[in-house]
Amino acid sequence: MEDKEVYTSKENNEVAMPITRNDTKERKYNSQVVYPIISNGDTIGTVILMAKEGNTKMNDVEKKVAQSAAAFLGSQMEI
Repeated sequence: MEDKEVYTSKENNEVAMPITRNDTKERKYNSQVVYPIISNGDTIGTVILMAKEGNTKMNDVEKKVAQSAAAFLGSQMEI
């Protein structure tokens, strides 16, 4: 996120970043969209959308939802 880049794992596969794990330390959510929250030119956090079902693929709709949320949160932090 330091480079202010959006990460999208369109398929539930091993390329996805491990964000959460279940009790047995296995991947719980793999398909994901990670969007940086930018305030005053600095990355202050991320918006992460993860699929609960194993066969879900992330697409442009989820990416736009994360982008809108990140833009809103970033603008609120500038006030």
